[in-house]
Amino acid sequence: MLNFTGAATKTGSERWTLFAVILLVSACVTAQTGPQPSPAGWKLTWSDEFNAADGSPVDSSKWVSETGGKGWGNQELEYYTSRPQNAIQQGGNLVITALAEKFTGSDGVTRDYTSARLKTQTRFSEKYGRFEARIKIPRGQGIWPAFWMLGDNIDRVGWPGCGEIDIMENIGREPTLVHGTIHGPGYSGANGIGAPFALTDTAGFADGFHIYAVEWAPRTIRFYVDDHLYATRTPADLPKGTKWVYDHPFFILLNVAVGGGWPGNPDRTSVFPQTMLVDYVRVYQASS
Repeated sequence: MLNFTGAATKTGSERWTLFAVILLVSACVTAQTGPQPSPAGWKLTWSDEFNAADGSPVDSSKWVSETGGKGWGNQELEYYTSRPQNAIQQGGNLVITALAEKFTGSDGVTRDYTSARLKTQTRFSEKYGRFEARIKIPRGQGIWPAFWMLGDNIDRVGWPGCGEIDIMENIGREPTLVHGTIHGPGYSGANGIGAPFALTDTAGFADGFHIYAVEWAPRTIRFYVDDHLYATRTPADLPKGTKWVYDHPFFILLNVAVGGGWPGNPDRTSVFPQTMLVDYVRVYQASS
């Protein structure tokens, strides 16, 4: 496998890797086109439709690429990069690609996988509303896609005091399940308050696009898949003596992790590359 140093100049092998990923994605993209109406009762306040020209980088006015490979508190195995091999716009989608490749970052950390982790921190955050994305997730043992939010006071109070809302997480060994979870002080990590949503047919979530959303109001967070309400969280759900920390603005994150304490590591059944396609991310406020 290739040892990428993270330098801006691409080798011939790097260009071939990027070209191969684009070909793979071009064969399976299905994006919505044209403006879409807001859901009844909601007014659009922020969005990224990912409709830039094929091969365009992620819009840096909306997203920040987090980089590094020190496990991210979850024993993850990937190195998150800002390279187009791992995050690019193609076919009307954001394409996040997890690759099996040896990569050494500028911090000297070497990992056997790369991927991307994007956030709107310092670009956009909002308090309350409907946060939704239309996503086709990747698949396979050890693959961990997520669409989630963190409180924008994280730099001041830390995690989990800032609060975390996981709108959608999937671990590859559960192809027909996704999870929605909240984390806060006294109920974080493995003790997060969550619920699964299961598909009722034999198809997995990786077989098509689905819409994942939360509707967040004072003292209430509702979780949806394809407009099916499957969980509602209120302060009454919290462990005794803990605090509801969802009353300030949050920012958005999208990532595909490889390995970690929850999904486990890839094995001989895992296939790379794996791609997560994001048709759009939209944020709404109640219109009345």
